[in-house]
Amino acid sequence: MIEKTLLCTTGGLDPYRNLALEKYLMDSVPEGACLLYLWQNQNTVVVGRNQNCWKECRVKELEADGGHLVRRLSGGGAVFHDLGNLNFTFLVHKQDYDLPRQLEVILRAVSACGIRAEKSGRNDITAGGRKFSGNAFYFSGGRAYHHGTLLICADKEKAGKYLSVSAEKIHSKGVDSVRSRIANLDEFRPGLTVKQMKRALSEAFGKVYGIRPEAFPPEAADQSRLKELRRRFADPDWIYGTRMPFSCSFSRRFGWGGVEIGLQVRGGVIAAARVDSDAMDEEMIRRVAPCLARCPFSAGEAAERVRTEFVGETGERKRCAEDLEHLLREQTF
Repeated sequence: MIEKTLLCTTGGLDPYRNLALEKYLMDSVPEGACLLYLWQNQNTVVVGRNQNCWKECRVKELEADGGHLVRRLSGGGAVFHDLGNLNFTFLVHKQDYDLPRQLEVILRAVSACGIRAEKSGRNDITAGGRKFSGNAFYFSGGRAYHHGTLLICADKEKAGKYLSVSAEKIHSKGVDSVRSRIANLDEFRPGLTVKQMKRALSEAFGKVYGIRPEAFPPEAADQSRLKELRRRFADPDWIYGTRMPFSCSFSRRFGWGGVEIGLQVRGGVIAAARVDSDAMDEEMIRRVAPCLARCPFSAGEAAERVRTEFVGETGERKRCAEDLEHLLREQTF
């Protein structure tokens, strides 16, 4: 039960430090509290935990323009951040995680700015049928967070320039391009600013939870721990991932997201596997590659490994596991 609300706002634009602070806040949020973290990055592409950054982002163009590529802990797809975008994160203990309530804060804040919005699909918030907020989720060690973007006056041309969204994904959403499927909130409320949205979020946060938020200044965080976490998020191995030669690879897009599986085979055995996906369930995707390692190079054997790994799962995770099993069984190896 939430008995206390906290509000942390940072003016820092270092994307690695901002993600470090997010992780720090998750690890330290008190039981019975909900902490809302508001933050911004400049000229940054953020990829989901299990994505292949080289396929989701035009990395060379981004970095040549002085931009930053970062990888977050949560699943989902790649997003572009600039100062026309405001990021939010709700951080709680698992027992207090309440997605509808958290989304109500966003919807109420946007409504207070005179814009009608609604949740759409698996992780979007839209206005006029166009997306202005993408959301993702992460659970670890008894704690959880839900974070997302709020496009207020972002540069959509840059988003289209740096994000390399697959034609299959665009087609599945029934739109023509990255730029056409997203909207800025100032298109519906001319003159709307990031500062005004921060104020609206703070007020909506207090009203939805019925508790006036207390300020949590970033300076109150353990700075040595923040530096350690920043090094982790800035580590090239974390950002770019391990690139390995595949003996075979195959992909498919499902209702829950796209997936690409690459297998490295030696002596008739799967020596290593890599699974890239924009699925929201990042923990499930991370379990697939290890269960395929050291499996005989047989589609049936690989499918059986996945079936066994996720036996007993229910709901969407069960459907995802069944889709992955069928995808493997369809292969000809």
